[in-house]
Amino acid sequence: MNGSGTSPPTLLVDAHAHIFTHEMPLIENPRHTPGYSFPLEEYLAQLDAHGVSRGVIAAASPWGDYNDYTRESVKTHRDRLRGTVILHPEKLDTYPLQAMTDDGIVGIRLPFIGLRKLPDIRSREYRRLFSVLADIGWHIHLHVEGRHIPALLPHLLNAGPRLVIDHLGRPEPDRVKEAPGFKPVVEAINDSKAWLKVSCGYRIGDVASEHFLAFLHECGEKRLFWASDSPFVGHEGELDYKDTILWLDNLLDDVHTAERIFGRNALDFYFDT
Repeated sequence: MNGSGTSPPTLLVDAHAHIFTHEMPLIENPRHTPGYSFPLEEYLAQLDAHGVSRGVIAAASPWGDYNDYTRESVKTHRDRLRGTVILHPEKLDTYPLQAMTDDGIVGIRLPFIGLRKLPDIRSREYRRLFSVLADIGWHIHLHVEGRHIPALLPHLLNAGPRLVIDHLGRPEPDRVKEAPGFKPVVEAINDSKAWLKVSCGYRIGDVASEHFLAFLHECGEKRLFWASDSPFVGHEGELDYKDTILWLDNLLDDVHTAERIFGRNALDFYFDT
């Protein structure tokens, strides 16, 4: 890749965005407290305006396991949307997993980013959760700082469900191939055990482009998903939806690679299984 850019492909699938309303109940001491709503209707209008055929609603940590809005939204537009939810392992028996599956929920998000102490995913509760997820065909969607990935990855790769790693592995802003999480993620992808979201470059900083290109060089394009991360919570006004498409498009000069990352991979993973 020489970064000369190519036209975005006709098939665009947004593998990660958030929807919420101001009335939704926040957890105690959330990372972000949006003072506005970004409802389903605005997100669908955003997709339509940019020629994006389908989208994946990612659970967001400020609302914890309040999954009602995501479930209802995905259910209403099951032909176009899929979703992930947040579940607490100790409450596993209280969640209507089959009904969620019927609604279009396909996985759980582990919102470990920013935690002072990570949960023990080796606990009986987490191991049971992962076993149940594997049985129903859901995946694990990991969001954590890159420095924690080497310790978490071996357990998650052996847990049973498929694994998706969020936001380019959230690398340290001044490190690429030397970042602690880079090599483990590369190995997991090349062993056909994980997928990676090409998203959130605006949060990572100037190193995001170099980091993506390093993953592409080491892993190829078959397990990479483009995602917008709309509506850019905490960075509102710094970019718009189109910018997330152009950022990646400007790094690609191969039509086949662009088609896979912008749409085909996510379509196969989220909608054709």
